[in-house]
Amino acid sequence: MSRHNTGVYWWEEAPLRALPEHPLPKSTDVVIVGAGYTGLNAAITLARAGRKVVALDRMEPGAGASTRNGGITSGNLRLTHAEMTKRFGAARADAILAESKAAREDLWAFIKEEKIDCDFALTGRFHGAVVPEDYERLARDADMLNKRFGIEAYAVPRAEQRGILGTGYYFGGNVRMDIGGLQPAKLHAGMLRLALAAGADVHAMTAVTGIRAEGDGFEVATDRGAITARQVISGTNGYTDAAQPWLRRRLVPVRSRIIATEPLSPNLMGALMPRRMMCSDTRTLSCYYRPSPDGTRILFGGRDGTIEGEPTWPTERLHSGLVKLFPELESVKLTHSWFGHVAMHRDMVPRIFSKSGVRYATGYCGSGVVWARWAGQKAALQVLGKTEEGRSALDFRPPAAVPFYRGRPWFMPGLYTYFGLKDRAKERRRRAAEIEVNQRR
Repeated sequence: MSRHNTGVYWWEEAPLRALPEHPLPKSTDVVIVGAGYTGLNAAITLARAGRKVVALDRMEPGAGASTRNGGITSGNLRLTHAEMTKRFGAARADAILAESKAAREDLWAFIKEEKIDCDFALTGRFHGAVVPEDYERLARDADMLNKRFGIEAYAVPRAEQRGILGTGYYFGGNVRMDIGGLQPAKLHAGMLRLALAAGADVHAMTAVTGIRAEGDGFEVATDRGAITARQVISGTNGYTDAAQPWLRRRLVPVRSRIIATEPLSPNLMGALMPRRMMCSDTRTLSCYYRPSPDGTRILFGGRDGTIEGEPTWPTERLHSGLVKLFPELESVKLTHSWFGHVAMHRDMVPRIFSKSGVRYATGYCGSGVVWARWAGQKAALQVLGKTEEGRSALDFRPPAAVPFYRGRPWFMPGLYTYFGLKDRAKERRRRAAEIEVNQRR
């Protein structure tokens, strides 16, 4: 495998905007910690309502997962409807699924109404079944989405799969037509433009070092001075640090890595991804992949498993997974390999909650393109006192702390190995099923 660029592919067309340093105000109405999708949409909502807003980011705004993700507008939920029902009750499970539909539709409307040029296309998503029993479940899921939520979804039998995706790896799958793709760095750039135009005061390279209650508000300490605020919203997700120790014990940062192929011929792209859909599958360490917005490359992502450094094996593993699906790409070069942090937690659904007066919007579990913007907006509406508009099925008790965890996810390599073993067992079942199918012919 050739050497590749460890920079973010999306930044080549949409570089991060470097904000000039300017003085911090002494006080404001609302401080927002983090200036990714969550923080910026909270800032837009609040500033347009007439609030004085200061958004603080310890990096350049967007340098975290908001511009490092795959740009798939899934609003995905890690738990099935049945699992959510068991954990949270049937009413909340139904409400969360209904809200995921509303959040996707709200993103489409936002992009259109605000005229954000981010290469958004409602392509649909194919979800591949690694083993035959997965197909049966995915077919039932598609039927449920149609009947209960009015989402256009349908099963794709294996015999019809190549009309969607040029691989024989899966045993069919399902398609949802309410999911698409976009250029995430362009989306963030558009949101930053809107926040600044609305009057939000956004500060880059300004690390929050602590938040404490003071009088009827808060003092937010930073490495550039302190700000007093009546209210605080935290939107740090997978980049939560020691400044928020209570939150940090509840969010586990997990590396999600993406590789990009070199440009492929139009004929090859047409054969491998004829419908230009977003894609994922049923492995525990599931992969997600898509064509680039210009249709010339394949971007292929998955969980990394490392917690420090830049080892080569995660890139090699993703490359191997890509070739397993598309053997035609074995000799194709990679141009990029990069990662960002997603935030996992014990509830495994995106969350909005309060603790000691601070409002938190966080824990998107790898689906922040839709959920982060939505949760930031909901948190802002709640701060504005707009009870009905700010109502959300995601707003309930905080997730529990992770035992023996204080910010360094020491257990991730072990979990990654365990999930890998589960996937290898599934791969053996897939091969056995493939042999059985071939023997019947």
